[in-house]
Amino acid sequence: MTAADSVAPRAAATPHDDPADGILGRRHRALTLGIISVVSLIAFEASAVNTAMPVAARALDGIGLYALAFSAFFTASLFAMTLSGEWCDRSGPLAPLFTGIAAFGTGLVIAGSAQSMGMFVAGRGVQGTGGGLVIVALYVVVGRAYPERLRASVMASFSAAWVVPVIVGPLVAGGVTEGIGWRWVFLAIPVLVLLPLAVMLPALRALPPGPPAGTPDRRRILLALAVAVGAGLLQYAGQDLTPWALLPAAAGLALLVPCVLRLLPRGTFRARRGLPSVVLLRGIAQGSFVAAESFIPLMLVTERGMSATLAGFSLTGGGLTWALGSYTQSRRRAEPYRERLMCLGMGLVALAIALMATVLVHGVPVWVAGASWVLGGYGMGLTISSGAVLLLKLSRPGEEGTNAASLQTSDALGSILLVGLAGVLFVSSGGGSAAAAETASAAPPHAFAAVFAAAAVFALVGAYVATRLAPGGAAGRGVTSVPPSGDPGA
Repeated sequence: MTAADSVAPRAAATPHDDPADGILGRRHRALTLGIISVVSLIAFEASAVNTAMPVAARALDGIGLYALAFSAFFTASLFAMTLSGEWCDRSGPLAPLFTGIAAFGTGLVIAGSAQSMGMFVAGRGVQGTGGGLVIVALYVVVGRAYPERLRASVMASFSAAWVVPVIVGPLVAGGVTEGIGWRWVFLAIPVLVLLPLAVMLPALRALPPGPPAGTPDRRRILLALAVAVGAGLLQYAGQDLTPWALLPAAAGLALLVPCVLRLLPRGTFRARRGLPSVVLLRGIAQGSFVAAESFIPLMLVTERGMSATLAGFSLTGGGLTWALGSYTQSRRRAEPYRERLMCLGMGLVALAIALMATVLVHGVPVWVAGASWVLGGYGMGLTISSGAVLLLKLSRPGEEGTNAASLQTSDALGSILLVGLAGVLFVSSGGGSAAAAETASAAPPHAFAAVFAAAAVFALVGAYVATRLAPGGAAGRGVTSVPPSGDPGA
């Protein structure tokens, strides 16, 4: 997933600079606060669940399904994102947003009251469905409720909503888990979401209507379902590097590749200028950053002898500077340089990952790990929020939902595929499983080096893609995200 620019940036006085019209002005205050509250609760749950999950899996005798409890969330959200996009474009964001919040809360209750690991995994899947519906609907709300000049600040507020949960979430979840039980990490959050819903409901009802409603594109919904199943099969296969794993891997690829080519904007994987490159860059940025970040705590524990708590806190600075980067891109004077900022952001991510690899050398001070992630977080803040702003700018009216779904699908796929690739590189380089590395001897340093090298290379590819974000010629504003029938748009 930053410090929001809570008031419109200062400039020469114009009718558009009325403080009442900022994102926290009278016109938008209730909606902005409601959005921030909902995103903060989702962020808190995301950061807290990592703390409670090991205890929950042991209590439910379900260590064997531990990874599936994570993948169920992401694979369900892949399907829900496209469903939400189609729903928003046909009937507006209100229904999918509230349905998503209700599904998210229901999933928390199912997981928190589960008596078996199977029921717990099912609850995580329901949560993922709700999360996918919500995030796309929120993007559509931003596109319809806020003028273009305020959208960068709203996207910065999305990132700001993650800052406090990322810092305090693990501490609070740890205290609750040890004090009153892991179930309350899940059961307490649904009650907290009622207040922000009440605050933002009047503003949501007052949203301007979208274009005339049409029939939902069932083809895209079926493609999204196939992508989710294919991604789930690949994740399953990636956990077991045996010959038998080739069967689910082949089935996953057979579903995933052709469906993704038809689900994302035409020209995405050729980095066509404009919207396709925006969507591609988001997947590369998210995937390269998360792939490296997933192995940093393990590397610091096994190679540098840090405690798990200190290793986790070494990543906190990246969350804070992510906020700062998002704030930077939200400044009005940065608007003409948005594409250059995103290119700079990906360069900083690549540099941060390369610096992290130097910590494998025991002569390098361990504080370099925290410092490098401060740099990487700032780069991600510049890139991720700017991508959302560009997406809304390039979307035709009535296509915000479909295009936002493509963006979020690219995010999720980038994370799933590049983290999976990192895991394969780690194991094939002699690293073994993460569990074995934590309980036995340290993994070979070159296993971590392979992961960081691959992530840095992908980040550099992202820097190149960032040079192709500005539309050109006929590929200008309003590039549609739905390729013609039969054109996979590789």
